[in-house]
Amino acid sequence: MPTHLFGRSMRHDPPRAVSGDGCYLIDADGKRYLDGSGGAAVSCLGHSNAAVRAALHAQIDRLAFAHTGFFTSDPAEQLAERLAAHAPPGLDRVYLVSGGSEAVEAALKLARQYFVEIGQPQRHRVIARRQSYHGNTLGALAAGGNAWRRAQFAPLLAPTSHIAPCYAYRERQAGESAEAYGLRAAQALEDEILELGPETVMAFIAEPVVGATAGAVPAVPGYLRRVREICDRYGVLLILDEVMCGMGRTGHFFACEEDGVVPDILTIAKGLGAGYQPSVPCCARRPSTMRWPPAPGSSSTGIPIWATRSRRRRPMPCFVKSRIDTC
Repeated sequence: MPTHLFGRSMRHDPPRAVSGDGCYLIDADGKRYLDGSGGAAVSCLGHSNAAVRAALHAQIDRLAFAHTGFFTSDPAEQLAERLAAHAPPGLDRVYLVSGGSEAVEAALKLARQYFVEIGQPQRHRVIARRQSYHGNTLGALAAGGNAWRRAQFAPLLAPTSHIAPCYAYRERQAGESAEAYGLRAAQALEDEILELGPETVMAFIAEPVVGATAGAVPAVPGYLRRVREICDRYGVLLILDEVMCGMGRTGHFFACEEDGVVPDILTIAKGLGAGYQPSVPCCARRPSTMRWPPAPGSSSTGIPIWATRSRRRRPMPCFVKSRIDTC
């Protein structure tokens, strides 16, 4: 059938999905597909969940849209309260955005704005890791270390330093303990900060469990704790991207809880919206010196219908730690 839709690929026409039933998708010919990965790790509540549909319908009957430049709403306030209650200590402010890439963009802009407003505008450099993915918008793509995705857009991307990932299967040496390897891998961060000049470095961003780019690779024990120490030593903000690995997927509500590490900024997505609404919060404690939010939001940021869906599940934000108050 002819289409005017600009799809993911121009090489083939995908099946046309017409309905969902739990873990199955059904196409126009009635063929059922087991959605084993939940799409791009999104549909964790199943398709056509009756409770979710009812909650969305009820909210639509009351209010679907109110611009956040002028109004707040009960669903948004309740979601923010729930997020703050479940977040790691000190992460208690919520900024609602529309997707994982936008959450990372907001995190990077918030980090930059923080340093501008405390009188350190020279801090602008971001350090990330190779074999990482942080989103497909230009700022998030620049932070990501997926070389194939970055290649054709390289002239448009902000300069970003990429250090080696914490990838024990590939990088751990014979006879080296996991803990020793973790310390060695984390040392690459300190080396890069010193190479760039600590006074210029704004943030380090990493996935606690790397998603599809490396294949669900967790950090070894001690790595993230050492990274946290290095960031504290040089006044660098730690951004943990849990867009894919957050929301209970590691056995903890947030993946960083496994290592007992609290970042300065935390992004989450996918598992909260579960495919029903593109709602992604950015949560933080508002520093007394910083204007909030970090930048104007989009027209649909934080609208009631999005927040309603998210309250049916669990929080999905970008967080900022309370230590920013006293940096």
